[in-house]
Amino acid sequence: MAKIFLNIKGMHCESCARLIEGEMEGEVKRIKVSFSDGKAEIEFDKEKINEAEIKNKITNLGYKVK
Repeated sequence: MAKIFLNIKGMHCESCARLIEGEMEGEVKRIKVSFSDGKAEIEFDKEKINEAEIKNKITNLGYKVK
């Protein structure tokens, strides 16, 4: 199991955080997105999804990932 911490720019409210979490549902083991901090903590199985794919999914929702 791998864990990453991402900075996410462009979230305007708590609904943005929930949208990102919903997009990752079923793809990752655990995700916690904090709108107020602009950060995400994600645990995932490298056999199912990789870091680049996670970042692409978030970017495709209209947010910037660092």
